[in-house]
Amino acid sequence: MKAIVIHSEKDLRIEERETGAPEAGEVQVAIAAGGVCGSDLHYYNHGGIGAIRVREPMILGHEVSGHVTVLGEGVSDLEVGDLVAVSPSRPCGNCRFCFEGRHNQCLNMRFYGSAMPMPHIQGAFRQTLNASAVQCVKANGLSAGEAAMAEPMAVVLHATRNAGEMLGKRVLVTGCGPIGVLSIIAARRAGAVEIVATDLSDNALQHASTAGADRTINTMTDRDALQGYTKDKGHFDVMFECSGAAVALSSGISAMRPGGVIMQLGLSGDMSLPMMAITAKELQLRGSFRFHTEFAMAVSLMSSGLIDVKPLITHTLPLDRAEEAFLIAGDRSQAMKAQIDFAA
Repeated sequence: MKAIVIHSEKDLRIEERETGAPEAGEVQVAIAAGGVCGSDLHYYNHGGIGAIRVREPMILGHEVSGHVTVLGEGVSDLEVGDLVAVSPSRPCGNCRFCFEGRHNQCLNMRFYGSAMPMPHIQGAFRQTLNASAVQCVKANGLSAGEAAMAEPMAVVLHATRNAGEMLGKRVLVTGCGPIGVLSIIAARRAGAVEIVATDLSDNALQHASTAGADRTINTMTDRDALQGYTKDKGHFDVMFECSGAAVALSSGISAMRPGGVIMQLGLSGDMSLPMMAITAKELQLRGSFRFHTEFAMAVSLMSSGLIDVKPLITHTLPLDRAEEAFLIAGDRSQAMKAQIDFAA
């Protein structure tokens, strides 16, 4: 079978890999769709993420769906032919954080397409994948592309849960890539009464508006627009910071009301913080990392029609054009979510 393998910065190859039979408790999945994520782009463009570097060839990808083709011994809750969303998160179940129910903080996490450990954890951008049955959530009724959106949707659902009460809240979303736009969808579904979104790209802001933002602001062309929300110590109750840019965090804090919650989702390295403003306004800065139970929740919300991710899938390219899909995914002027069709 063919797989998408990163060797070093800008060295992406489609290579042959062997796939054995699924072991007990596993299923074999013919991957149908895979979404190019920001971390995939970091590996492609920079050969790593921050201090984490690619030190050996690694299959990329962790946003995937596919059809079950073979059942391993003991698997009874899935059937051959089922469309499944495959969770990339594989906690050990035996460390202290797993016992505490904080599986996303597992000390022995095996997350598809990660160069953090050595040897690297190989990813899911491959035509055939053997996965544990417990990773696979039935997604019959969805398209393969929709099912592959379960992973980023789960990231946002975890963050929304960590942000706390959303009913009647005024929400600011800074950074309108896929995570930012999905944050708008999740906040609205959770009861936010007002959502304002900021970004530097008009294309991204158009998607934010379509997803339900009440107002969008291009902070490249209207740098002072958030100043209108700073009167009387601020306006917003919750901020989803999805850009990873210090300037977005700082300007957003000035528009936050005292006691508000900052949910940090954007990851692009360490940022300096305006601690005086955070302290004086008694703001709560919270992090959100990956997900666990929210993966199945994401599939359920999409399957029931409560969340529609189809408008976010802007490009779908065949496997033999994988590098082109990466280039498109990195072009924010045209792409929201670029996916690869492994069945084409």
